[in-house]
Amino acid sequence: MYIKRNIENKIIEASKQFASITIYGPRQVGKSTLIEKVFPNINYVTLDDIELRDYALRDPKGFIKYYSHPLIIDEIQKAPKLLEYIKIEIDEMKKKCLDNNDHIKLLYIISGSNQYELQDAITESLAGRTCIFNLSSLSYNEIKQRESFSHFDPEINILREKNKLLKNYRSRKEIFEDIMLGGMPEYIALKPNRDMFFKSYISTYIEKDVKKIISASKETTFMNFMKYVALRTACQLDYNEIARSVGIDVRTVKNWISILETSGIIKLIRPYSPNISDRVIKKPKLYFMDTGLCAYLCGMPNAEILEKSTFSGAFYETYVVSEIIKSYYNNYQNVDNIYYYRDKDQYEVDLIIESYDSIYPIEIKKGINPVSHNKRFTVLKKFKKNINIGLVIDSSDKVLPINDEVYYCPIDIIGL
Repeated sequence: MYIKRNIENKIIEASKQFASITIYGPRQVGKSTLIEKVFPNINYVTLDDIELRDYALRDPKGFIKYYSHPLIIDEIQKAPKLLEYIKIEIDEMKKKCLDNNDHIKLLYIISGSNQYELQDAITESLAGRTCIFNLSSLSYNEIKQRESFSHFDPEINILREKNKLLKNYRSRKEIFEDIMLGGMPEYIALKPNRDMFFKSYISTYIEKDVKKIISASKETTFMNFMKYVALRTACQLDYNEIARSVGIDVRTVKNWISILETSGIIKLIRPYSPNISDRVIKKPKLYFMDTGLCAYLCGMPNAEILEKSTFSGAFYETYVVSEIIKSYYNNYQNVDNIYYYRDKDQYEVDLIIESYDSIYPIEIKKGINPVSHNKRFTVLKKFKKNINIGLVIDSSDKVLPINDEVYYCPIDIIGL
């Protein structure tokens, strides 16, 4: 069963403007399936094939010349020298198009499971020559096959219009069932044994994506590291704390966090500050991009226990943030304008979405208690930026005002 991806239209649009398309994403989020669905009539090769990989490694130039383009190359990080000749092909085609006043043609669609290796290779060889897409696990919108109109936009008038499109609202119990489920396409489509699926997923990820980067003797430690980091989802990243708890040095923690982030397993959200250098220096917050994987790593057996656990708030927040980021990825939007805020007095704003000279403050609540009618985001006034109407994203069923500065926003609006 193929689950239509919201990002498809953007990829098709890019294929008419770029000579190359690159699709990043964690293992098993459906990159190959998506590419074959969007480009069914284009020749496809995968370097998982031992003979093809051997050919590409022995004679990368001959490999590129042998296959006519457009061409799909999967797992291209296994023969990175191909990218040097792809670059030459693209540059030659662009020159011909320029000389003949012709449109640029799509030559290559590239993807790979080891995103850590692939990003380095692409940055070095195809910078400025390829349109890059990030593919995550399925969003709720994709799982339910709802039509998507745009990325999550916190502008209140837009949210009111989208509110009219909502037919059904999930209860908090249903939301936690979806948090527990996550969005791995194979798991959603086939419903295999949960423990077997995620255990296999993690083993494959470590064996094929991580083992080359870390020492083989550290595989068990890396697994323990992943489990501990999962317990810290929606928390500020404290390298020293992780190092002490896992029994590794801070430098290794930073390296391994970078591996998880580059692999698309986690996303780091930077703190908001007018001073750009402060955004880099201060602690980011860490979020898992797939809550099903995170719940498995945390040892959560079912949604009911998760909802009642002390981690329920962190998982709810993780789910909301990951859904917002997925909506950005699926609409080819930059996520660099998404921040959080926390100061020395522990005043906190879960999310801040920056838009030109203004900001949108967002609080995320699982909705146990009603929000006070006095709720304001006055702590942000010191930044001397226009503060737009803020949001409290929760399990409500309507976009409704809490007061003249803050509105409730249903979680189900995020993907529309």
